[in-house]
Amino acid sequence: MWIVSKQAKKLELEHAELESLVLERTAELQNLSQRLLQVQDEERRKVARDLHDTTGQTLAALKISVSFLQACCKDEPSRHAIASDVVNLADQAIEEIRTMSYLLHPPLLDEVGFTCAAEWYVEGFAKRSGISVSVHMAESPERLPKKMEVALFRVLQESLTNVHRHSGASAVRVCFERGPEAVTLEIRDFGRGIPVEASGRLRQAGVGLSGMRERMHELAGKLEIESGGQGTSVRAVVPLYKMVRPPLPDYRQIAASGLACR
Repeated sequence: MWIVSKQAKKLELEHAELESLVLERTAELQNLSQRLLQVQDEERRKVARDLHDTTGQTLAALKISVSFLQACCKDEPSRHAIASDVVNLADQAIEEIRTMSYLLHPPLLDEVGFTCAAEWYVEGFAKRSGISVSVHMAESPERLPKKMEVALFRVLQESLTNVHRHSGASAVRVCFERGPEAVTLEIRDFGRGIPVEASGRLRQAGVGLSGMRERMHELAGKLEIESGGQGTSVRAVVPLYKMVRPPLPDYRQIAASGLACR
């Protein structure tokens, strides 16, 4: 009997050690994933700045030079027309570079916060996609933490991109609420919804969902997805209290102390 009890305790301790190892590896993977998202955001910010400050300025200088040539060709209609076409193309390229730069990392997000950046993005999305978007943004007396603002903006950006690509919806509703304990961002489309046969796969690792979930996990928040015949809803809920995740329990210690008490 004593031998059986000793073996059971040994198996229990080994099981606890395996659980601890799994949790450690899971935490390492989550930290790696979150670091990759952070690097991605930093790279987007850098590329956006380079596009605006370098490529944008080069195109602006090109436009000035071509405008000078255009003025010199006033008496030659054919050459003047060519120069005018180049000026128009330069204007188009400057506008596209500016839009691309702002979509990668909108300056408004750093300067005035999530609410203004979200309203700007939604307005541009509606123009680019032709999808009608109704917006409700709760006014806030103070800004959210920077990491939270970036995470919420990326959830908004990814959700609207998915709406445009997959939902077939002609209308979307975006709602941002700030309560005493948490903020909630909901993006609801009125499209075809996620097919039943694809819903499980999408919920696991679908288009951008894993990245959104990691962002929410880092903030101790949650991502809720509901889909049916009336469309799909993506809801991000983030607590406003200090976002510090508790350390993982040491199962070796717990198991050892449990065995010692027997």
